[in-house]
Amino acid sequence: MKKNVLLIGTGLIGGSISLAIKKVHDVNIIGFDVNESQLEIGKRMKILDASSIQLKECAEDAHLIIFSCPVEESIKYIHILSEYQLREDVIITDVGSTKGEIMRHSKILTDKGYCFIGGHPMAGSHKTGIESAKVHLFENAYYILSPNEHTTKDQIDELKNWLKGTGSHFVVIDEKTHDNITGVVSHFPHLIAASLVKQVQQYSKIEPLATSLAAGGFRDITRIASSSPKMWTDIVIQNKDTLLSLISSWIEDMKEMYHLVEQQEHEEIYNYFKESKDFRDNMPAKANGAIPSYFDLYVDVMDRVGELSNITTILSIHQVSITNLRIIESREGLPGVLRVSLQTEKDRDKAKNFLNVNGYETYIVN
Repeated sequence: MKKNVLLIGTGLIGGSISLAIKKVHDVNIIGFDVNESQLEIGKRMKILDASSIQLKECAEDAHLIIFSCPVEESIKYIHILSEYQLREDVIITDVGSTKGEIMRHSKILTDKGYCFIGGHPMAGSHKTGIESAKVHLFENAYYILSPNEHTTKDQIDELKNWLKGTGSHFVVIDEKTHDNITGVVSHFPHLIAASLVKQVQQYSKIEPLATSLAAGGFRDITRIASSSPKMWTDIVIQNKDTLLSLISSWIEDMKEMYHLVEQQEHEEIYNYFKESKDFRDNMPAKANGAIPSYFDLYVDVMDRVGELSNITTILSIHQVSITNLRIIESREGLPGVLRVSLQTEKDRDKAKNFLNVNGYETYIVN
């Protein structure tokens, strides 16, 4: 008999996990979502096997329950599920970007003997909705699992087995360590990116040309500022303590930099940049971390009619999915530069190969 998987929330992340599970397990995946259109799309695309508006019935029959909705919603459903008679062997998990609050609330389930293991697949996309789900979305990404003191090794291994189709690297850490690390490498950088954009926004009121000139590198280092305001408001509030500590340290660091600039301390300023460069250059180049990776391919193009159409047609024929296109430089009669953003390194390599075969000069900037 097929086992049942209940997916509470059927967006990009939930849909991608569903595809990954179906890749290696013969199961029934039932979707539950307040957005009924997502359920219909999921069934039409065969990401979901069924949908239900009766949460109690499908929850009590489920062998695996995944909260793939925002943390605040997951917490609400944790308390609803605590009133049901779930299977004794059920595994319950989530996909939230913060773990502290959800693990605290999950105690209402673990106190009843149910297994709850916090989860966080550290991958994503600028796209949303179940229609954007990809079976390879989490491939080679880190997937954090946060058990509690009652969780057994067998239960952790069972969840890893359920999720092995993701192709992820599983890391088991407690919720406090998770929130501290993601605060440093993901949540705080999003705050800084937003503040950089706000700074240009304010200055552009005085000098409108700033908006036009804030291209290239500025757009790259602030790309994450385009993420969902609702999601990041929730994350900041849920990881308040970690972020307050990081903001305090950042302020002290900037005060020190202010002093170095004011006093024109050449050697100290040089060392500041040198240490940062050396550390960044030694970071893993191909690993997917807390912030979703973007794999960019740069293509030399001529300013002529149909050039963009020709490039996208070549990639479309070979089923290479493009996430974004941007012309970085283009002057009449001279070669320009087109940046093609792709979802995976494999897609970028395929695009490079197919475009090179068709006579285009391409290059990658690390």
